[in-house]
Amino acid sequence: MTEPDRPRTRLGRLDALPFTREHRKLLVGSGMGWALDAMDVGLISFVLAQLAVTWSLTGTELSWIASAGFIGMAIGASLGGLLADRLGRRQVFAITLLIFGIATGASALAWSVGVLIALRFVVGLGLGAELPVASTLVSEFAPPRIRGRIIVLLEAFWAVGWTLAAVIGFVVVPASADGWRWALAIGAVPALYAAFIRFGLPESVRFLESRGRFAEAEATVRRFEASAGVTPPTDAGAHGEQPADIRPGLSAGRQIGALWARPYRLQTAALWVVWFCVNFSYYGAFVWLPTILVASGFSLVRSFGYTLIITLAQLPGYLVAAWLVERWGRNKTLAVFLTGSAVSAVLFGLAGLEWQVIGAGMLLSFFNLGAWGALYAVTPELYPTDLRATGSGWAAGVGRIASIIAPLLVPVLTGFGGNVLLFSVFAVFFLIAAAAALTLADKRGKSLDEVSPPEVARV
Repeated sequence: MTEPDRPRTRLGRLDALPFTREHRKLLVGSGMGWALDAMDVGLISFVLAQLAVTWSLTGTELSWIASAGFIGMAIGASLGGLLADRLGRRQVFAITLLIFGIATGASALAWSVGVLIALRFVVGLGLGAELPVASTLVSEFAPPRIRGRIIVLLEAFWAVGWTLAAVIGFVVVPASADGWRWALAIGAVPALYAAFIRFGLPESVRFLESRGRFAEAEATVRRFEASAGVTPPTDAGAHGEQPADIRPGLSAGRQIGALWARPYRLQTAALWVVWFCVNFSYYGAFVWLPTILVASGFSLVRSFGYTLIITLAQLPGYLVAAWLVERWGRNKTLAVFLTGSAVSAVLFGLAGLEWQVIGAGMLLSFFNLGAWGALYAVTPELYPTDLRATGSGWAAGVGRIASIIAPLLVPVLTGFGGNVLLFSVFAVFFLIAAAAALTLADKRGKSLDEVSPPEVARV
């Protein structure tokens, strides 16, 4: 690219870069935090199955242990997004990792149900805030032509973490009556990792510009250009001093209200519906999966083994979704995977034989986690820089409300109609989400700065 043809603004220069070593470091660094988050969430499903036996807990008590974390996640996601738009993505990312890592390790020392519930709430605060902030940070650096694929690959680290949780659940938890404590102690690893995250990752150029920190923004762009072997323009730093989407002094209340302003109103409504329905079905099914299998007549060890096999199908789901989001687009890929999740949920509810349980479970893992990847890809793209983390965080927060409700309803639904009724309800929620997904804007290949008014795909 010749000098006159090159983009002159910092954001234009950043978007024009290929995928570099710096992009890879950001993806892997954020993804490792994501994997450790998934490991924590996954571990609690195995902990519940053992606590049901060792502490003789009721279904209601188990539900509250699970839901306490999701209550924290709902609050954490909402506050984390607001803070990330005010303090920066990187700093909030590191702090939230530290909070949930320490709280997870402390959970291993819980001596009563009440203490465990309280600590799971704190774990949720950190975890809920971290996920939307991480996806926002990575999306703001990713080259537009492959941004969706990169975000799905980021989300694919969730499968790595959940698989680690399944391995720990299969090997560590059944080993002794205190196996669940050792499992949670392993979950304290993110606390150590947080220090690396804080100093190793760059701050978003878009955030830095929105706060007038132009020298830092220029240094970060030059860092990525150097990684690509690109020489900065001769007048680098002279352009982009007045970013178009700054809203100086916007209060938290007005920041949230801006999500419902005319350009974003319909997109926000549809996005919240998708997040709510996907959270309801995913957490209702997967947090309870080992316990559901035990209740269906499988031994504790065998149910953990089946859960591990089912979990392994998550990674192919992510990889297929990562390819399709840049071929079909975000909304169509999301809708297809949600429809596949609905069909898989029905099959799982009807499964009776072992091979049917494993097969239907693997299909559910494949489609459901592929849908998660597409959802995280589309969410940050719907809002401008100063609302991006807030919009992502509040969508996730609304979704966490469903993740609170779902674990509480699982014992009730299974009591009325067994697995058939339970997974039929999940299927309905998946289909509602698929319909809403088709109305979301598709910004495949476009700059994140092209957000107002949103372009809604015609389907």
